[in-house]
Amino acid sequence: MRLTKLAIFLCLLLPARALAHDPGLSAADLRLPGGRLVAHLTFARGDIETLAPVNSGPRLEALAREALAVSSDGRALAAGDVTTSLDDSNGVHFHLVFTGVGDAPLTLRSALVGKLALGHRQYLTVRDGEGRVASEQLLDARHDTLTVDVGAVAGRPNSFAAFLLLGVEHILTGFDHLVFLLALLLAGGSLREAAKIITSFTLAHSITLALATLDLVRLPPQVVEPLIALSIVYVGLENLLRREHRRRWLLTFGFGLIHGFGFASVLAEIGIGAGGGSIVRPLLAFNLGVEVGQLALAATALPLIWRLRRRPAFSLRYAPAASLLVALAGGYWLLARTVFSP
Repeated sequence: MRLTKLAIFLCLLLPARALAHDPGLSAADLRLPGGRLVAHLTFARGDIETLAPVNSGPRLEALAREALAVSSDGRALAAGDVTTSLDDSNGVHFHLVFTGVGDAPLTLRSALVGKLALGHRQYLTVRDGEGRVASEQLLDARHDTLTVDVGAVAGRPNSFAAFLLLGVEHILTGFDHLVFLLALLLAGGSLREAAKIITSFTLAHSITLALATLDLVRLPPQVVEPLIALSIVYVGLENLLRREHRRRWLLTFGFGLIHGFGFASVLAEIGIGAGGGSIVRPLLAFNLGVEVGQLALAATALPLIWRLRRRPAFSLRYAPAASLLVALAGGYWLLARTVFSP
């Protein structure tokens, strides 16, 4: 039993020493308008600054030129037109134009994925000349190459499984979301109460995830991320100060709306919802992946918490101590995302 208690506290201590989100995402939108390849690459400013200063035009342009390696029938193609830009959301954009594209298969390699943080992924979309999606892939350092049959740029995207896995990975490596859910489950209650909490959170974040991804409602990360941290502080303190949590599903619904914007930022970073193309499939797959991750957490944590709550010492000492750690973790993230935010 000591080992199970230790495992719970280690899981709660981990967020204070780990990043709140996964290592990074970028997007590559490629179009083939008759004899040319037009590529638009989007990276987070923090990722690019690990490779080159964004305020140095020549160095940033040099980095842009090597960001995408293109070859046709074994012949390397060089970008003839390269531009770079920054936006107000700390995004860095590379615009490259390759000429001399024939009907031979194109080999595309994302050259920067392996140079960025371990685990970085790039969502690559290939479109025809009219902007219709022909292929979608989620690239990483081990799988950074895609071959495109230019003469048959058509077909249905097959990336559902990739976005499903991305949703699972995000909830299981998004330690702030994990701590929030664990804090809610830590208060105990019946299976019915736990089901109401999880269902209300699921419904709420599904609503805002869809609205934000479809660009119908937008909140900047500078607002969303501190609010997520504040929700963690609140739930941790509520566990300490209140004994009854009968209507907690209402509170969970409200906080779920906020967390949904946090989930949407993952899809926004890789270009889902911008520039047309397939939105519904990635949105549904990612959301389903998040739910699978949440259910896996609940299925693992709830039986253990119910078993431990049979012991008086757990409710009197260990549960309050764990709730205090939750509140402190939320306070740490709140300060990191406000006072100490770059």
